[in-house]
Amino acid sequence: MDHQTFIDSVAQRAGVSRDVAETLARVTLEVLADRITGGEARDLLAQLPKPLKDEVLIKSEEAEAFDVPEFVRRVAARAHVDEQTAHDGAVATLVTVREAVTPGEFDDITSQLPQEYRELVGPMP
Repeated sequence: MDHQTFIDSVAQRAGVSRDVAETLARVTLEVLADRITGGEARDLLAQLPKPLKDEVLIKSEEAEAFDVPEFVRRVAARAHVDEQTAHDGAVATLVTVREAVTPGEFDDITSQLPQEYRELVGPMP
């Protein structure tokens, strides 16, 4: 999936402008990178469009444990949007990620997340 298609998908799913979708996608991936191990974050980014892969910073090798409400709060704070927009943007981004990467890679990501994250990513294995 190319960058434009990825961002257009996020924008449409979240009901936001393309500019807001760009920010939400980047920030959601940054927060996800905080929540999973550094190695898994790098594996994920390797399968995403180049601008996203270049913009997302991996801050730690260790996964940081936090729940879905905190995930959404972090997206909202970093993207400078309200929590509903952050939630919708996170769901839109993660659904688009599921379509953009191999099924095995998406399974690797979801295996590092508690079941409560299914509200953001859909049913998990």
